Order: sequence, then structure tokens, then C-alpha cells
Amino acid sequence: MNKQKFIDKFFGAFIILAVIKIITVLIQVLEESFWAAIGSLFLVIVVVVILSLVVAALKSKENDWGNSGGRNSRSGTSYVENALFNRLLSKYEELAKKYIDDKNYVKAAKVYMNLLKDNYRGAKTLENGGLYNEAAVIYLKKLNNKSEAANCYEKAKQYRKAIELQIELGQKEKVGDLYKEINDIKNSNAYYQMVVDDYVNVNQMVKGSLIYRKKMELPEEAQKILLKGWNEDRDGFNCLNNYFANIFDAKTLDKKIQELYQGLPAEKKMNYLKAIKIEFKKDPKLQETTRNIAYEIIAEKVKTHSEIVNELKHFNPDDEVILKDISRYKTGRNNMFRN
Repeated sequence: MNKQKFIDKFFGAFIILAVIKIITVLIQVLEESFWAAIGSLFLVIVVVVILSLVVAALKSKENDWGNSGGRNSRSGTSYVENALFNRLLSKYEELAKKYIDDKNYVKAAKVYMNLLKDNYRGAKTLENGGLYNEAAVIYLKKLNNKSEAANCYEKAKQYRKAIELQIELGQKEKVGDLYKEINDIKNSNAYYQMVVDDYVNVNQMVKGSLIYRKKMELPEEAQKILLKGWNEDRDGFNCLNNYFANIFDAKTLDKKIQELYQGLPAEKKMNYLKAIKIEFKKDPKLQETTRNIAYEIIAEKVKTHSEIVNELKHFNPDDEVILKDISRYKTGRNNMFRN
């Protein structure tokens, strides 16, 4: 009975070899080229060699049957079957690669999906070949991958289909981008506003301002949200820094720096000092205003934050007298504490 099973497995292996031969013949018929003929000849040789190995293995196992009790025959058969199966997979891979080299992406995708049972590689092959709609269908129906399908529909300029999928995925900013592509500004801005609101709710005011400025082209709204962040201490320093950075006229910026300093609460002055340090370097026209404000803040905070005197160097980089005064102040303060 075991011997009969072994023979049955041999015939199964022979059938696999026959399939390889059929694939080779099909390639030759489809291509009708010199290289196809060479490939066919090569496969025939491979078939003969493998068949010889199988026959030899069969005879060997029959001779050893009485001595081993049949155990080794089963192991040998399994090895031959695995080798044949891997060879078959290798031929499928070669076939798919050949189709890709010939830019026949549909046939290559079919090999991946139908013969190699790899739907992802099939879809990716179609996508790489510019067959975006076809790839999107595979991503959706075979892989349930809405993200990849949406990307393919976008590449195919099937924006409505892409929008539907991105809405399902909850990608609000991407939905806004896609609506913008089809000049539907009303819907585009509606989704962008949702993104802004989400950012504001988690205190990411700078990101919200960038949506206003870059995506919605509403620079005034961007400034409002930054000012709101500064006033409400919601990532305050970064909001103020970006607020100043968005003002490109030096005269206007100088005026805003003075306005925002008026009535500034004491607890916000250290951050204000950090912000105007950046503005001091931007334009010589801003240096007088920023320096004067810095002096006021330093004078107010020096009793509780003695290290703040070092900031005078930033606003007077070339003044050696200031540097000496800072050194004397720090020395005198240290002596006072020692005494």
C-alpha cells in the first residue's frame, strides 16, 4: 500500500513537469521568437534531467524498501515534490518578469494573482504600469485596501472616487486637497476648516494657521489663530514667533511689536523677550524698538532672574562696555551672596 502511494506521488510529480512543459510551449507560441525557442529547449532539458532524478529516486527507494520499512521513501518523495513545486514557482516568477519587461502588465498581473496567488503584487504591477483604475479595483475587491485604491484613483484623475474613499478613511485634509483639484472651493474649504478645528481643539494653533495660509489662502485668518494661541497660552511662544514671521513689512512689524507689548502680563514677558530676540536680527529698522523693550523686560526681571542680564549681549553685540558692565554686575552679585 505504501509502495503504491509512492508510485502515485511519482505520477503527480510527472504531471507537474508536464505543466511546466505546457507553459513553455505557450510562451513559444505567444512570442514566436528566438529566445522563446531557446527557453523551450532549456526547459525540455530540465524536464529530462528532473525526470531522470525522479526515476533514479524511485528505483533507489524500491531497493531500500525492505531495509528501511518505507520511512526514507516518504522523505525522499517529499523532497522531490518540494523541489518540483519550487521550480514551478520559479518559472511563474520568470514568466511574470518577462511580461513586465515586455510592458505587458496585465498578463504579468494575472500571473501574480492567478498562478502565484499574490494579489498585492498583481495590483502593484498594474499601478507601476500606469493602469491605475485596474489597480484600484484589485486593491478594493481583492485586498480591501482603500488607501491604496484612493491613491490609484487620484493618479487616474478619478477624483470623485478618490474623494469617496478618503472620506471613508477620515482623511479630511486629503479630501480638501482633492476637492481643490476639481476647483470645488466651497467643499474644499469646508473640509480644511474641519482640519483647523481639530488642530485648535488639541492646541496645535501653528498647524491650524498653516492650513489657513497655505491651503485656504486666508492669511488674515492665519494671523488671528496665531494671536489667539499667544493670548490664550496655547503654544504661545511658537504662535507669537510665527505671527511675527508672517509680517513682511518692517514698518508694520515694528508697530505690531510695540502694540502687543502694551499691557503685556508679567508672566508672558520672558517669552516675549525670546521672540523679539529673533526679530532684532531680521532688520536694522527693528533694532531700536526691540532693544528698548528688551531693556524694560530685563530691568523688571533681573531681581528674580539674575541670569537675564546676559541677554543684553544679544541686543548689543558690538558694545564692549555692556559686556564689562555685565561682568561687573555678576561679580558684584556673587560677592554679595558670599558675604
